[in-house]
Amino acid sequence: MLCGISTGRLLACKDNVGGIRNIYFADYGTLGALTISGGELTAIAGTPEIFKYEVRGANNLEVTVTQSADNGTTYYEQALNVTLNKLDADTTEALNNIIIGRPHVFVEDNNGKFYSVGVTRGCDTTGGTFATGAAFGDLSGYTLALTASEPFFPYQVTSTIISANLENVNIDPA
Repeated sequence: MLCGISTGRLLACKDNVGGIRNIYFADYGTLGALTISGGELTAIAGTPEIFKYEVRGANNLEVTVTQSADNGTTYYEQALNVTLNKLDADTTEALNNIIIGRPHVFVEDNNGKFYSVGVTRGCDTTGGTFATGAAFGDLSGYTLALTASEPFFPYQVTSTIISANLENVNIDPA
């Protein structure tokens, strides 16, 4: 049985950078039907409220492919690690809702590209910290580890999906 290999890939230019610029959260089940074209999420039928979290530094998205030849299965374990600097009551309350929920997450990388995490099954928070730090240079803030098991790599997402549903309700940590 052929599995559809249909293209090759040239060596990419060295004009890319790593890291994450922003993370966007939407409540589970609010995306509606998805329109996928060429590996890209181009439209959603729902009208989710999407909330932006600006990040800097040690944040990453990593996807691990898991297969079982015996069972004939493949899935993609999507792991997102987030650090939010500065502790405040409003962020603590917002993160509590994210942690107990199963949000859909969109990641904007430092190249300006958007990716879906948990787009069909949502994300689970698998760990995190609320840390004051011990020394002056230590993190005083939050860390979250979110994971999703999906039947595909994260889709690249058109920026119009984010901008059309973005809620400009922001916490300004004092």
